[in-house]
Amino acid sequence: MFGVMTRHEEELEWSEFDRRFYEAKDVSGRASEPVENAVNAISCFADNATARAESDVLSVSAEGEPATRERPYFDWSHICPTHADYREGLLATIERAASANGDVRLDDVGFAREEYCFCDRCERRFAESAFEDRFEWRTSVVTDFASEASSRIPGRTYLTVHPDPYPGHLYERSGIDIEALDAYVDEFVVPLYDTAYGTTYWLEIIAKGFLDLLETPFSIELYAVDIGVDELIHAAEVADAYAKDVLFGYDASTARAALRRMDADAREGETHGA
Repeated sequence: MFGVMTRHEEELEWSEFDRRFYEAKDVSGRASEPVENAVNAISCFADNATARAESDVLSVSAEGEPATRERPYFDWSHICPTHADYREGLLATIERAASANGDVRLDDVGFAREEYCFCDRCERRFAESAFEDRFEWRTSVVTDFASEASSRIPGRTYLTVHPDPYPGHLYERSGIDIEALDAYVDEFVVPLYDTAYGTTYWLEIIAKGFLDLLETPFSIELYAVDIGVDELIHAAEVADAYAKDVLFGYDASTARAALRRMDADAREGETHGA
């Protein structure tokens, strides 16, 4: 099946899409009222607005560098997953989303990068924990959050992961333990974004990697903004060979054009007996 991820409610009604995701809270910190007719997506620990307003919520490296969008390698600011007040508010946001639609998608879950977080709170909690390995402790933090979040979601829990299936990379980068999360996640979402999709061999390689890595079903999300229809169709055909479903992100018009073309091509290829 093919679906859409959008910020525009009217696009959720378009009949070409089998699956519908609505960005109820994005990385800017902007939050909208959750909708009933789509899976509401919540950006969890990426939140530029909160980071600007409350600097104590930010993840910090061992050198004291905050994980803000102004720093290299960051497209948005990262909130520390152990910040109790932020986490409580985030869980309340997830509950509101789940009250509108029983299925919820959790985006941007985990720590900022391998070298985060060394804020005073994390230092204290790690020292007081039963863990000797910091990566193991970080994973426990992320898994506990997934458990708390999923307990508030009566339907399917979707969780978006960084598109890196190489063994150990999600664990080290974000604190994502796929096996531990299987108990709380019904479907993973893997965003494989490109600005052209001029070649797709890399898409196939990453998709195959996740097929080998995951036992839980996963969908692939493609970037549809300013992408040629032919190129988007080619990428969708490759993704569809590996993923449960294929989603198109942030340009529903281009996605709809691609699906219409795919449907027309399929009809032209039909053959019927005498």
